Amino acid sequence: ERLYMEKLHLLLNKEVANFSVLFTKLHHHHWYVKGSAFYTLHEKFEELYDEVNELYDEFAERLLTIGGKPVSNLKGYLEITSLAEVNDDLTAKEMVKMVHDDFNLIVDELKEGIVLAQEINDEATVDLFVTTISQLDKHVWMLSAYNE
Repeated sequence: ERLYMEKLHLLLNKEVANFSVLFTKLHHHHWYVKGSAFYTLHEKFEELYDEVNELYDEFAERLLTIGGKPVSNLKGYLEITSLAEVNDDLTAKEMVKMVHDDFNLIVDELKEGIVLAQEINDEATVDLFVTTISQLDKHVWMLSAYNE
């Protein structure tokens, strides 16, 4: 059981880092998006970074609740994130694809997290993961539709 708890702590911490990096990337996209989709995407990226900021906090607080210690500095985030930092010159379409892919990667990791949390009967963490997957899946679907 201790091993599963340690793995769960690591996974939650990675997601804290992922949400921090994603928050920054979404700001980048919000500021630098250009073209005919500017108004739509400028607003959408802001909506998404607000949502990601909420998740960032929820995941850190969940980790604290179960005895973990969330990383809380940029150096630490960059050491454990699964996400790549943003490149400067992206088209609007590339920005949308990047967010789509990042959300998908996080969803895959959360699915692994569900298995870990179930092993130690941590239903609250399972619930957090399931709710987040559902939220991100909806965005993945919409971002896919947008880029078609």
